[in-house]
Amino acid sequence: MTGFVKVAIDDYYSDSNWTSIMNKYWMLAERVSDPRVQGWFLFESPIPTLVMVLLYLAFVLVVGPMWMANRKPMKIKKVIVYYNAAQVLLSSYMFYEHLMSGWWYDYSLACQPVDYSHSEKAKRMLHLCWVYYFSKLSEFADTVFFVLRKKKSQITWLHLYHHSLTPFEAWLLVKFIAGGHGTFSNIINNLVHVIMYGYYMLSALEWKNYLWWKRWLTTLQLMQFFLVLIHSISALVYDCGYPKIIASGLILHSSIFIVLFTNFYVNAYHKRKLKVDACNNNTNGFVPNGIKHVPNGKINELIENKTTDVRNGSQSDKEKVQ
Repeated sequence: MTGFVKVAIDDYYSDSNWTSIMNKYWMLAERVSDPRVQGWFLFESPIPTLVMVLLYLAFVLVVGPMWMANRKPMKIKKVIVYYNAAQVLLSSYMFYEHLMSGWWYDYSLACQPVDYSHSEKAKRMLHLCWVYYFSKLSEFADTVFFVLRKKKSQITWLHLYHHSLTPFEAWLLVKFIAGGHGTFSNIINNLVHVIMYGYYMLSALEWKNYLWWKRWLTTLQLMQFFLVLIHSISALVYDCGYPKIIASGLILHSSIFIVLFTNFYVNAYHKRKLKVDACNNNTNGFVPNGIKHVPNGKINELIENKTTDVRNGSQSDKEKVQ
């Protein structure tokens, strides 16, 4: 790593053009990449992934809203139900494969190196990481559905940050570190996605009696990042050959999401509860502007229903980013 930094400093003060410098760094990266993925579709270069992310952002931020500006929201309830069901099945498959590829058997929770061999188990983990990459691309559909249904308020910075970042993380996973310690975050993510997409399938089906646990879903997502944070710190404490720079990146990544989700949790639940209590205490059961009278203590239910609208197959939670 020290040598790599020295090369970077020398290049900064050199007269070489940026094209030659970028080629040099790409050649250095190729030397440490996994030789088993040579020639794999989309893994010769990060450029295709970058292009797909940029096209995704262009559609959901500019092209899509402009196209839908004078159109009514699309009624795609059945599509959303089937999509969520497919994501549940895909996440379940990846969770099982993570277990069978090492985490149920000989993977160490303290620190686990990457197996670059051609053993059946190592190749199984490599193939799983490849599937994981494409699963992150498929999740672009989350935002596309928001655009087509004109749910602009649900396309938050947190949502876009997550969906734009994870394809690059998954690309690096396959290209350089397909397996080992870092896949712990993947298996936890798969488990959370089974539950999360199951929740949103129920929401799209309008089974409101089964949606009472939304707050606990957010709590589960927060727990996910705390587990990844603690597990990644372990790779810095113990030396098993797993790249410490990758472990440090996972620590930064999970810390950012802990902050973002904590902020969401406070705004979505604690501040809402304060507003509800104020309404119950100060309005004596009357909704402002004299719309109608609601029995005292029922305003909580009214506001809760309004802020967790699941009509027309809505997937209406801002925390749907994982």
